[in-house]
Amino acid sequence: MSRIRDDYENCLWRRLVRWMNGETDPFEGKMEMEPLREADYFGDSVYNPDRLDREKIDHYLEDTKKNTEMRAFRVLYCMGSVALCLLLIAVLLLAVSWMPALGDPNGPNNNEVSVRYVEKGMEESGAVNMVTNMILSYRGFDTFGETCVLFIASTCVIILLRKNEEKIRNTRETDWQYEPKPDAILQKMTLVLVPPIFLYGFYIILNGHLSPGGGFSGGAVIGAGLILYVTTFGFHMTQRFFNEKIYEWVKVGALSLYSVTMIYYFYTGANMIRNMIPLGTPGDILSSGMILPINLFVGLEVACTMYAFFALFRRGGM
Repeated sequence: MSRIRDDYENCLWRRLVRWMNGETDPFEGKMEMEPLREADYFGDSVYNPDRLDREKIDHYLEDTKKNTEMRAFRVLYCMGSVALCLLLIAVLLLAVSWMPALGDPNGPNNNEVSVRYVEKGMEESGAVNMVTNMILSYRGFDTFGETCVLFIASTCVIILLRKNEEKIRNTRETDWQYEPKPDAILQKMTLVLVPPIFLYGFYIILNGHLSPGGGFSGGAVIGAGLILYVTTFGFHMTQRFFNEKIYEWVKVGALSLYSVTMIYYFYTGANMIRNMIPLGTPGDILSSGMILPINLFVGLEVACTMYAFFALFRRGGM
């Protein structure tokens, strides 16, 4: 026989039903809560107690007249900065004082290595430019590492900043939203300047074994020309002759050919095998063995890296 409940309205089921219907709040009177109120407007801003509290804290921290701890910290910070700078200057001056005098024949820089570069450089590499002899022949392993660093750096930037195709298509219409509109004078001057810039860049690359220059400096000039063109005419015009597919082929192809060339040099040099690539006549454009194509590979790698950095930071794609 069931028992008749007198306080049916206060049973667990009825309280659950009222809470689900939004009629009551089970936490009412059991938690400390401030009643909701409408926002107070002060001019153009809305009352924000958190912001006001933060402003009070910032004002207290910046008030160095009353906050003695902050004032002492700032004084110690300035004194520590000056002491650190003086210590660094002293260490650098001490290191310079221990360096040998310029032109000292007994200095560590004047040894058989530098003498070999000067006396046998042209004979062994076929390049007139002594700097190119050292960088791309005697120190070719270091230069190959530097080129790989450029490739890895551009790859990391692509991974971090590259957008998907849909986002790139959406930004195509607003490509000039944050840039000044190019005028006729800028476009005409760019059409006049860009071809000589490219020619001059390739001239520096192809004559790197004969005169000052080479792949790094010539590639920087070509990259600057690409950046000037894309800044003036936009990516949609630049993609007519240099798009993402061409960029991948040029960059990966240049590094791959450079790798194959340097592997041949490393293998023959480590095993005392005679180099079969003719050096040519020093002073001719087709001379210095494989230094000329290596300069070309390095120049293309540097030009692509410079353009990739600009394009990815500017737009998120090629």
